[in-house]
Amino acid sequence: MEPSVLAQYGPATWTLLLLAAALVGVLIGMGVRHTVEKSRRAAIENELAASRHAAEAEAKRVVAQAEAQAKSLLIAQREKFDSETETTRQQLRAEEKRLAKREDLLDQKLENLNTKERVLESNERALAEREKGLAQRDRELAELLSQQQAMLLKVSNLSMDQARAMLMDRVEKDMEREVAQLIQKRLEEARERAEAQAREVIITAIQRYAAEHSCDSTVSTVEIASDDMKGRVIGREGRNIRAFEKATGVDVIVDDTPGMVVVSAFDPVRREVARRSLEKLIQDGRIHPTRIEEVVAATEKEIHKQILEYGKQAVMDVNIRGLHGKLQELLGRLHFRTSYGQNVLKHSSEVAYLSQVIADELGLNGQLARRCGLLHDIGKAVDHEVEGSHPQIGAELCKRYGEKEDVVNAVAGHHGDVEATSLYTPIVAAADAISASRPGARRETLERYVQRLQKLEEIASGFEGVKQAYAIQAGREVRVIVDAENVDDRLSAKVARDIARRVEDEMEYPGEVKVTVVREVRCVEYAR
Repeated sequence: MEPSVLAQYGPATWTLLLLAAALVGVLIGMGVRHTVEKSRRAAIENELAASRHAAEAEAKRVVAQAEAQAKSLLIAQREKFDSETETTRQQLRAEEKRLAKREDLLDQKLENLNTKERVLESNERALAEREKGLAQRDRELAELLSQQQAMLLKVSNLSMDQARAMLMDRVEKDMEREVAQLIQKRLEEARERAEAQAREVIITAIQRYAAEHSCDSTVSTVEIASDDMKGRVIGREGRNIRAFEKATGVDVIVDDTPGMVVVSAFDPVRREVARRSLEKLIQDGRIHPTRIEEVVAATEKEIHKQILEYGKQAVMDVNIRGLHGKLQELLGRLHFRTSYGQNVLKHSSEVAYLSQVIADELGLNGQLARRCGLLHDIGKAVDHEVEGSHPQIGAELCKRYGEKEDVVNAVAGHHGDVEATSLYTPIVAAADAISASRPGARRETLERYVQRLQKLEEIASGFEGVKQAYAIQAGREVRVIVDAENVDDRLSAKVARDIARRVEDEMEYPGEVKVTVVREVRCVEYAR
């Protein structure tokens, strides 16, 4: 601006002009700011409106989706509810039918019970009437009996005591007939049930085991070639024979029998040692006390070794495991022991096999039955050294060496000495009887054979009504002939049973004895 123009105005004017210009600038800035704020507010409002519209649209979409899911869930729940309701209805219908059927059955049973009740009432009335009739009949019979008793006393001239004794004797005979009839009926029923099965089991056991018919026996005689050798056996003043008897514990019998010396001892092992030692001395020819002791000692070692081998071999043959070594040794000693000529070790093995077969047929433990059968006669190995019967000794040995209670009871009770508490005890007893009674298994001396036959006939002849009794089949059967006038058919069965029981109680025998009672009536007339 030119200085002339500036000079026209003073400083106050210029101040006012500056203030006015500043005010106008402020106003313009405020207007511009207002405009900007207004534009900004409008944009924000537009954005808020768009966000609101988007949120409303999203909310509508979510609501629609939730409504759709709720509808589908409602439909599914309704279908499930309808299905469960239908199932429940079907179950209710089935239960209703079952209850209706049960109700019909109950009604039918109730009707049947009513019918039975009416029948029972009718039967009770009939029984009451019958009881009245029986009571009346009893009174009539009592009166009739009294009249008959009085008449009999009058006719027979018997006293009351005599008549009572006669009546009691008649009643006793009638009771014996009824008891015999009942016993025979029960025995026939039991025999019909058990005979077939028992025969099958025993026949199967016998067929499945085949044994030799002849058994070795212990030899107790020694052959001597000449009388000169017999004199050398005796020695000067009998010193050799005394030294021999002292070393072996046996009795040597030298008699006039040519070419033979008898060795006698209760212990079969000692007897075998003596026999072999004497044979060795005779073969060697050097017979004097020192040589006798040497030979006997060597023979004892040899026999002991054989005993162990025999015992182990028997256990292996029978397939027994876990047997104590002492019991094996005792089994080996049984090789030198005989019973009625039957080798006891072979007999024990045979009983073991038979026991297993019978146990298998009956569905029992065949291994345990075989063990019981092998050890049943173990007491015979030491019965000459220990007091008591061989079943008792054997049971004590088995218990001492850890055998089971079934084995101990089978050993102790195979001859019926103790009560059988195990199923294997009667099995072993049956197998023992089969082994002992089969043909060719045993033999006995003539004297004992005759005594047994005489005892059988004596027992059978001791019963009332028996006329004659004969022991036949080598003592396996006793044939009894009874008096036909005093013993009827029913009493014959009772007589046979009583004889069998007495034979079991009083006699010892291998196997079984058959008792046959014969009753016959012979009517003889002559035509002239």
